[in-house]
Amino acid sequence: MYSDIEMREFFPDGVRDADQTREELTWYLDGDPRDSRLGLWAFDRKSDGKFIGRGGLLGWDIDGVKEIEIAYMIDKSFWRQGLGSEAARGLVRHGFEVTEAPHLIALTDPNHHASINTARSAGLTFWKNAMVDGLDSAVYKIDRPM
Repeated sequence: MYSDIEMREFFPDGVRDADQTREELTWYLDGDPRDSRLGLWAFDRKSDGKFIGRGGLLGWDIDGVKEIEIAYMIDKSFWRQGLGSEAARGLVRHGFEVTEAPHLIALTDPNHHASINTARSAGLTFWKNAMVDGLDSAVYKIDRPM
């Protein structure tokens, strides 16, 4: 997934080679070292255990405020099957269960319509544009249920 040009089209750092992918995923292997509730995890299909993507909860500092992002990436061989939406909804549920965050966010390139649609399907709505790591990002948000 990380070396596929189509999958990485909207990622600011583009494609990654095997060493770069290993380095990034190793960083998350035991969760975010700053907050063990956060990290990336493999997504496996229930019916046969086949790897279909990765996702999790990531911490960001946006406009001086600590935010928690739901992050999802589904392998393109599984696109358009509703799995991204299912994953995003699961991440929202999990994020509110394990954190006290008043809301969760999704960050995306403002032109990445598939990711925006996935966020919307999980109940997130456009909140604002923000500079995140030097990039203009669309920030979608969902408030903690009452």
